[in-house]
Amino acid sequence: MLGGAAFAAGLVDAVAGGGGLVLMPALFSAFPEAPPARLLGTNKIAGIVGTVAAGLRYRRVVEISWRTVAPMLVAAFIASLAGAWAISLVPGTLVRQGLPVVLALLFLYMLLKPNLGAEHKPHLSGWREAVVAVLTGVVLGFYDGLFGPGTGSFLMFAFVRIFGFDFLNASASTKLVNVATNFAAILLFAVTGQLWWQLGLTMALANLAGSQVGSWLAIRHGSGFVRKIFLVVVLTLLVKTAIDAFWHLYSF
Repeated sequence: MLGGAAFAAGLVDAVAGGGGLVLMPALFSAFPEAPPARLLGTNKIAGIVGTVAAGLRYRRVVEISWRTVAPMLVAAFIASLAGAWAISLVPGTLVRQGLPVVLALLFLYMLLKPNLGAEHKPHLSGWREAVVAVLTGVVLGFYDGLFGPGTGSFLMFAFVRIFGFDFLNASASTKLVNVATNFAAILLFAVTGQLWWQLGLTMALANLAGSQVGSWLAIRHGSGFVRKIFLVVVLTLLVKTAIDAFWHLYSF
């Protein structure tokens, strides 16, 4: 079951992000008594392998804009460590209930802008590009370390809306930044002993296979295909996070 979930997560994540939507529920279902931190850390082991593989595959056909990606990657790594450290200082309920609202706005914006991300037209350069990349990396890296769900979708949106990338280039760049944030989380979970290495590495093999299929589909079908999958992933994430955040308020 977990192998199948890891394969599906790798496929979805390679195209538009959101692999955690598939794998985390499967892990919590398989190990309901396990500490959440251990499952989160084990998920990161599986996810980072597929993300690296997808990034390498994209790099063969997509020219990475390192002037944008490099500063964002470094900033996101440091901010992810800070977010993981600060997780006990920020009310989890506040983040959990705010997330579906942000996702709803993102989904509506993308739905109303059908041509956004259709063409690759970067419009930032020089110091402005570097500053905006660092700020984006800090915000989203901190969020990934603090909470996590939807980070890939937010990165995709940032590359498309803020930097003017098309969806294919945005997907490729997102993978590289995601590797940095995942690696930061793995370091922290490893230090605290919250990792199941054998399970994580076994799932990583299935995730790797799924990521290869997903990146092949994205490269073959282009930005239009990635945009459609992106909208589906964001809508699914919106529904799931809304249920997680508000269901208990109305259940009897």
